[in-house]
Amino acid sequence: MQNIRNIAIIAHVDHGKTTLVDKILYFTNQFRENENAGELILDNNDLERERGITIVSKNVSVKYKDVKINIIDTPGHADFGGEVERVLKMADGVVLLVDAFEGPMPQTRFVTGKALGLGIKPIVVVNKVDKENCRPEEVYENVFDLFFNLGATEEQLDFPVLYGSSKQGWMSTDWKKPTTDFTDLLDAILEHIPAPKISEGTLQMQVTSLDYSTFVGRIAIGRVARGVIKENQPVSLVKRDGKIVKSRVKELQVFEGLGRIKVSEVHAGDICAVVGIDGFEIGDTIADFENPEQLEVMHIDEPTMNMLFTINNSPFFGKEGKFVTSRHIYDRLQKELEKNLALRVVPTDSPDAWLVYGRGILHLSVLIETMRREGYELQVGQPQVIVKEIDGVKCEPIEELVVDVPGDVSGKVIELVTQRKGELLIMESKGEMQHLEFSIPSRGIIGLRNNVLTATAGEAVMAHRLKGYEPWKGTIPGRLAGVLISLDTGSTTAYSIDKLQDRGRFFVDPGVDIYEGQILGEHIRDNDLTINITKGKQLTNMRASGSDDNTRIAPAIKFSLEECMEYIQADEYIEVTPQSMRLRKIYLSEGDRKINAKKFQ
Repeated sequence: MQNIRNIAIIAHVDHGKTTLVDKILYFTNQFRENENAGELILDNNDLERERGITIVSKNVSVKYKDVKINIIDTPGHADFGGEVERVLKMADGVVLLVDAFEGPMPQTRFVTGKALGLGIKPIVVVNKVDKENCRPEEVYENVFDLFFNLGATEEQLDFPVLYGSSKQGWMSTDWKKPTTDFTDLLDAILEHIPAPKISEGTLQMQVTSLDYSTFVGRIAIGRVARGVIKENQPVSLVKRDGKIVKSRVKELQVFEGLGRIKVSEVHAGDICAVVGIDGFEIGDTIADFENPEQLEVMHIDEPTMNMLFTINNSPFFGKEGKFVTSRHIYDRLQKELEKNLALRVVPTDSPDAWLVYGRGILHLSVLIETMRREGYELQVGQPQVIVKEIDGVKCEPIEELVVDVPGDVSGKVIELVTQRKGELLIMESKGEMQHLEFSIPSRGIIGLRNNVLTATAGEAVMAHRLKGYEPWKGTIPGRLAGVLISLDTGSTTAYSIDKLQDRGRFFVDPGVDIYEGQILGEHIRDNDLTINITKGKQLTNMRASGSDDNTRIAPAIKFSLEECMEYIQADEYIEVTPQSMRLRKIYLSEGDRKINAKKFQ
């Protein structure tokens, strides 16, 4: 039997989880001496690299002092909480990473609460102690208070703490005495994280993650909880609803470094990938062929937001995408449901539209962005929060919002949040920054980030997590300005844009193809205005002094996908294609908009 430790690395977004895993891989010589694997090795998906966040959890393993350490790198964002909840089932211990300046943040609280609830032993790492203004001792106290508030046991409260800098490649028990490597951290893992408990009995393994290969199809990944799993072994697959399907294991793989190697059997306690089992879902149990016993089914938090996904029916449909029909979009959403546990897809009255439920704006925008890159064309509506009736009272999701902002602009942030029915709970100084904590409806957070960043010249750091459901807080003001809508289909001209600049700010450049009903910019007033920017200048063969001045056009405003989602109103769609993103009205012609105006009031 091999000596094994299973650990998950958890932290708030941007506190350095993936960098820490990189450095452990280098320290344990997973690469040849002349090989440069780069940084953020595990963020191997394009979207993860661009955004600098982890979206999907990854498994790697390293060897240290003849002990195999399985490391699970988890996402830090609460929108991907479904991902964290299921992979913690594979771990016996967690390494909680906390920034030495920021301290525990909302998402830290979220994932730590999940880990402590499962009775997992924690090791705390105070990271980034090389930063200016860092306060390691204070952060250690904060983490202790957090554990206490989350109801940690005596054993969990007696956690070891290490200080260091993942980037510089060292960890130490005393932050004032830097070391040169990760020996202290890996020794602490061997000493404090228990080896997997081996219970006697028949095979039990829960599928907690999945992979896909074009050669062998879907691959189930999980930890063997009991017994031994062998190649070619007949097994029973116990579904979440208790239904039993007979199957056979074709091939087994265990994690070795960054890859996987084929083995003939895997004992309880190790994490493995199983090839050959069809029709499984995350949360199913692979059990003994004759006497199948189910493991406890995972509970995943409910979604808090939904959006309408529909086919692209704009005048430009099919010009850029490969997959444009309702069947294509429906099949893609069904495929996503297999691995994205926190997602739900509900049909609507129309055969071409679906309501997609998710954890938040980021969760849904990552799905839309992924589909767009795969060649899909679709349209999405305004995000809506999910309202529940609890004991006869209409309730809505409430979030805990934390904003760190320079002291001189904190008043603007408080004003913006309170306008959206937010309540200020805590206000304290952290060096030159003000630390603000609010309780705010999820509806209020949609569109808030843009306004806060504008008001603070981009210096605010915002984070939020779901707190629970509370009674409905009343109406929240939406977008204050109206929009500029295209009257005609054609190509934009610099001449027209120049002449209409006093009407508002434009989202399109000159020389771009547009269609009737497309949103071209933001109006300076609160009503919508229909304009024609496809008109060219009337040319004559006479030169006129004064009227031939050059056009001076302000640069067009370019929105990211999340900004579009936060910007649009109920009567608008975002048209998403592989090459472009356009905002449009649901009803393109002005006559139709007037007839249907009451629907959206």
